[in-house]
Amino acid sequence: MIKSIQVYGPGCTNCQKLYKLATEVVSELGNDIKVEKVEDLNGMLAAGVMRTPALAFDGKLVSQGKIPAAATLKNW
Repeated sequence: MIKSIQVYGPGCTNCQKLYKLATEVVSELGNDIKVEKVEDLNGMLAAGVMRTPALAFDGKLVSQGKIPAAATLKNW
């Protein structure tokens, strides 16, 4: 089970949208998953992020450079 979700991005509009979407999906599902926003460039590079916004589950990248649909997030 996923314990944390990381949203990587410098604070751009798409990064903010992805963070909001992730928190909404976690809330809808009623899961106790921590959603983190990572804006630090060194943190993004250490995670292997090449394009933002990026999304990771428990530190493992699952998406870069796009905003997945809410249904996709729920399935993941």
